[in-house]
Amino acid sequence: MKIAFVTDDHKTISAHFGRAQYYDVFTIEDNKVVKKEIRDKANHSQFSEEGHHHGEHGDSHGMDPGSQRRHGMMMESIKDCQVLVARGMGQGAYNNLRERGIKPILTDLQQIQEALDAYLVGTLLENLDRVH
Repeated sequence: MKIAFVTDDHKTISAHFGRAQYYDVFTIEDNKVVKKEIRDKANHSQFSEEGHHHGEHGDSHGMDPGSQRRHGMMMESIKDCQVLVARGMGQGAYNNLRERGIKPILTDLQQIQEALDAYLVGTLLENLDRVH
C-alpha cells in the first residue's frame, strides 16, 4: 500500500492540501516502509488566473466544477495511493479524494515521520475539524 503526505519541505505535513507543493509517498509492505518517493503536486498557485471559489451560490468550499477539475489535477500523481495525510483541506478536496478511493486523514501532528510512525502502529488520529 502507499500513503502520501502533503508537504513543502519533506519534514512537515502541510496545513493546507491545496497549497502544498509536493507529496512524500511511502510504500508500505508488511507494515514497514520499503520505498519513499517525492512527487510534484499541482497547487493553487498554478491556477491563480482561474480565480478561487469560496462557496458562492450555497456551495461548500471547493465543490464547484472548476474546483473539482483542479482537485483532479492535484490528485493525479497520487492515484496509486490508498491514503493521503494532510493537516487541513476544503470539503471539496476531501470529498474528491474519497470518490477516487483515497482515504484522507486530517491530523494535528506536524511531522511526517511522527504521523507515519503513528499510522503504522494504528494510532494516527483524524481531526475532521480540519476540513473547511
